Amino acid sequence: MTSASSASARVRATAVTASAALLLTSLTGCAQLASAFNGLQQDAVATPSPVPSSTVTTMPFDSQFTYDGSVSLTTDVADGLEVRLDVWAADPKRTQEWRPDGDKTFGFAVNVYDHRVDEKAVLTQKRRVYLSMVNITSQVSQSTVGSQQITSPFQFSADPRTLVPTDTLRSDRGLLLNSYQGGLLVPETTIHQLPADTYGITLQFALQIWVEGSANTDTSFTQQTVYQVLPIAIFSPNTTTE
Repeated sequence: MTSASSASARVRATAVTASAALLLTSLTGCAQLASAFNGLQQDAVATPSPVPSSTVTTMPFDSQFTYDGSVSLTTDVADGLEVRLDVWAADPKRTQEWRPDGDKTFGFAVNVYDHRVDEKAVLTQKRRVYLSMVNITSQVSQSTVGSQQITSPFQFSADPRTLVPTDTLRSDRGLLLNSYQGGLLVPETTIHQLPADTYGITLQFALQIWVEGSANTDTSFTQQTVYQVLPIAIFSPNTTTE
């Protein structure tokens, strides 16, 4: 029994020695194994799956007006004197329903704010601003290379005095914007059919104004033109809305 036990112990010792030798041999390639393991770990790291396009709101033509349905564009015409152009979608009110083939109606208003005085100050304390002409031209963006360009498919030009009641404050310089009656309001004007491959239209506003340099000083007026650009996205008839 003693002899058998000794033999068994020697077998186990031999096995342990062989295992140790194998482990030592393996360790000689430790750096390579670690490198390979790290490589596998990197390959195994989960990467975020792309979000299905159906859940993403695509906007091929960047337009704050289209995102919000309205926009306010401001211009400083003197120190503390601001002309504001407000534009909003009228019909359809959902701007993602603005297609090339349908009518697209919007409204706009022009007002002025003298931040040097209280909003309720009398007119003689404010620097007056008159609007003498409103011009809007347009340019389309089309997806088809080499497609026929249409020059200014939407145009608007008017003396603002012809767009308001006859009792609105006015002079030879134009329509007074900062009166108690308010500025210019155009509740509706329409962009009609556009080329089928249109994905955007840019409206270019030019407002001719007279600005008073000092309040209640009739000889201090100077003339200038306010320019504003308004991009509007146009959607394919195949676009679905929720």
